[in-house]
Amino acid sequence: MALSKSRNNRRSSLLSYAPTLIVLVVIAICVLAVWRINLNPADQPQKRTTVIRKAIDASETQNDISSFMDSAEITSGSHDQKINRGYEDNPDHLSNGAVKFDDGILNSDVNKDPHDDQSFTSEAQLLEGDTLTQNEGASETNEADADNDRQRADAKMSGFEEVQGSSIAGEASDGNQNDAEANAGVQDENSDMKENKDTEYQNVNTEENQEVNAEQQPDVRNFDNRYENSDTKQNKNAEDQNENANENQEQNSGQRQGLNHFNNQESKNDEDEQNEKQLREDKGEIAEEDEKQQDQKQDNSSNVSLDSDIHSTSTDSQLESHAALEDESSQLTKTEFEQETQKPKLGKQKRTSGNKNAKQSKEIKSLSEGYNKSWSTQADQSQNEKERRKDESKGTESESLQDYEWHLCNVTASADYIPCLDNEKALKQLRSTIHYEHRERHCPEDAPTCLVPLPKGYKTPIEWPSSRDKIWYYNVPHTLLAEVKGHQNWVKVTGEFLTFPGGGTQFIHGALHYIDFIQEAEASVAWGKQTRVVLDVGCEVGSFGGYLFERDVLAMSFAPKDEHVAQVQFAIERGIPAISAVMGSQRLPFPSMVFDLVHCARCRVPWHADGGLLLLELNRLLRPGGYFVWSATPVYQKLQEDVQIWNEMSSLTKSMCWELVTISKDKLNSIGAAIYRKPTSNECYEQRQQNIPPICSDNDDPNASWYVPLQACLHKVPATKDERGARWPEAWPNRLRKVPYWLNDLQMGIYGKLPSQDFVADTERWKNVVDELSNIGITWSNVRNIMDMRAVYGGFAAALRDLPVWVLNVVNIDSPDTLPIIYERGLFGMYHDWCESFSTYPRTYDLLHADGLFSKLKNRCNLVPVMAEVDRIARPGGKLVIRDDSDTFGEVESLLRSLHWEITSSKSQEGLLCAKKGMWRPKSVS
Repeated sequence: MALSKSRNNRRSSLLSYAPTLIVLVVIAICVLAVWRINLNPADQPQKRTTVIRKAIDASETQNDISSFMDSAEITSGSHDQKINRGYEDNPDHLSNGAVKFDDGILNSDVNKDPHDDQSFTSEAQLLEGDTLTQNEGASETNEADADNDRQRADAKMSGFEEVQGSSIAGEASDGNQNDAEANAGVQDENSDMKENKDTEYQNVNTEENQEVNAEQQPDVRNFDNRYENSDTKQNKNAEDQNENANENQEQNSGQRQGLNHFNNQESKNDEDEQNEKQLREDKGEIAEEDEKQQDQKQDNSSNVSLDSDIHSTSTDSQLESHAALEDESSQLTKTEFEQETQKPKLGKQKRTSGNKNAKQSKEIKSLSEGYNKSWSTQADQSQNEKERRKDESKGTESESLQDYEWHLCNVTASADYIPCLDNEKALKQLRSTIHYEHRERHCPEDAPTCLVPLPKGYKTPIEWPSSRDKIWYYNVPHTLLAEVKGHQNWVKVTGEFLTFPGGGTQFIHGALHYIDFIQEAEASVAWGKQTRVVLDVGCEVGSFGGYLFERDVLAMSFAPKDEHVAQVQFAIERGIPAISAVMGSQRLPFPSMVFDLVHCARCRVPWHADGGLLLLELNRLLRPGGYFVWSATPVYQKLQEDVQIWNEMSSLTKSMCWELVTISKDKLNSIGAAIYRKPTSNECYEQRQQNIPPICSDNDDPNASWYVPLQACLHKVPATKDERGARWPEAWPNRLRKVPYWLNDLQMGIYGKLPSQDFVADTERWKNVVDELSNIGITWSNVRNIMDMRAVYGGFAAALRDLPVWVLNVVNIDSPDTLPIIYERGLFGMYHDWCESFSTYPRTYDLLHADGLFSKLKNRCNLVPVMAEVDRIARPGGKLVIRDDSDTFGEVESLLRSLHWEITSSKSQEGLLCAKKGMWRPKSVS
């Protein structure tokens, strides 16, 4: 009885606990159900279509989603088209300016199936594959939940009495583990189905995207990762979310899921104003990044970055236009993205339309990457230049520049010292001088930092136009030329002056008559209209070029130093453009196909020698359809030597396909001239029976000219009408402001716009420069010879066209090669490296203009020898105008003060300085 009673008591006690256990089980099941609905850590990654729609419906997250879609679509479309010249040097990698996403969005998913990286091509196929697997995943998950509930209920009914909180925690932990296992199975199945779908989609588009897919693959992986990332992020946050399950059960699950998918971070702030404010700030940062240069990848950025290496003088309007184009493209691509989400089966059709819209965005982004990848430079083109500058010194010294101690140069040339032409040490080491190597440039290893003395009795130069006819004798105290060439009316000594009657070897009775004689012989020469830029070889004292100014023609005259003792120096002192150079073993420092006419009047150049090596250099420089005027004794004399030279020249010019237009005789001067014309097509070259001289190889760049050896070969003329040189420029003066037809808009201009727009902007920038310089102390009546030390498009020179001045435009060898554009405008110039001495006599220029030059130079060479060179080529009383950054501004000003230059205007905030050279020279000798 006792035993029976005990059993009854125990059964009664057990029954008394049954309601409690049932309540606990029901509570546990409810909590689990609520937890799964709210937090859903495992089974939702496949339901992207549902999440996207929920997120779009939620007004609080709409801006976030749209912003993300914009970024994603821009990246997806950025490789749909190649810009021909943007990334030629690195086609297999994204450029620094390519669009990049936030690391928080693009982190690799450690749980991601490796097949996904190769199979993904667009978001539409992801959404389509996910939609097919949602129901199966949900079904398997529900079955797993039911099994877990039955097991927990049986365990509790068997007598496992635990504290309620511990029981619930244990159940949640078990459920979480089982759910993860069930979800893993769903993911595997989804991955397989997604891979199959992706493969089908890729096969459909194979022919259409054959060339693009290879470059898209890196972006494809990143684009896929942003979705898989959200799956991993949710799993990592599951434990933290379990602790707050009861508190969060009434919150909007759609909003939470949408934010988890698209922002990849836990969002606990539900205030609409703060979210919208943050979005606006993010968008502002994106727009701001479009204007700034990005030299390194932004590993922790939350914005789309755009690398833009644009010149500091870029205008605000161009940047606003650039941003507007990008915004327009982003809106278009966002629309395409949303349509693909809603209609995944039309993905291919939509992507094709999206590519067209993304093309414009791609162009703008690629163009703003930096002109150095699009524009060639002489430093890049000239292989010898790279070898020659291996040991080049860099940077300025840290000593006090204002207290720098200067000395006079201790050299034989004294007041006529040209460092790169008077390098006695280098000249003694030459193995041969047969090709005039001793007249070419041989710069000292260390650039000189000494100053050139003034000639005794030096006076302020006579102003133009009087200077064309006479100069001060003591400014160029050389009489030998007057003694040997006075009978040909080159130059005469008249008291304290050297006078120039305007004659020459071939035009004793004056240059103007000779100039008119050439046009009468060939009317299509048309001085000042069709013929604007001329190269005068062996210029004597520059009278031919000096009188061409009356025909509105610019002549670049050159002759070797001291061949006839200071003939180039006479030309410069007269106010006539000239440089010291020679037809020797190297190319002249000019681009190809830029001179309208080349002139040689008894220039003593052996054109017929060495297989026509020197005449082939003229062929490189001469514009297709341009003229070569050869006025020499072989043309009109019958001496044996002359006849032999004429026969050799005739054979050579015929093999070069030059047309002998006319042979004319000038009875007044008793001379004759042969006028040749360069062909305008390659037809003649192809029909030659012998390939002599040979056609230059394809890797021989005709524009490379800085320390480039001459080659006895012919460069072909342009084959298509859109290439530079294929058409003759417009008649002067229309060509001055005409955008060159060949200017390629598929590259970024120097100032950040398209080149054709840059050209116009450069002209507008300098149109008021005459008044501007007048306000800082420039007296134009005292100015004749001008140099723009860092020319771009020639806008500075174009602005001075109506003044009686000439401007030599210098394009630096490490700057974009814009010199052909300058010649196309009817202006002239040359290449140079300002870490070396310039090929001109001391005291050449009345005005030197340097826009942004010194800040670039000081990264490559010491500013002290650069300023010594500025002092050498500037005339006493001449001016230097610089525009540069504040740091460089101070260094240059200190050096100018140490040189005893007068600072006539200093506007450091504007970066504008004007200084005047005086007569001061140091007394000590170096």
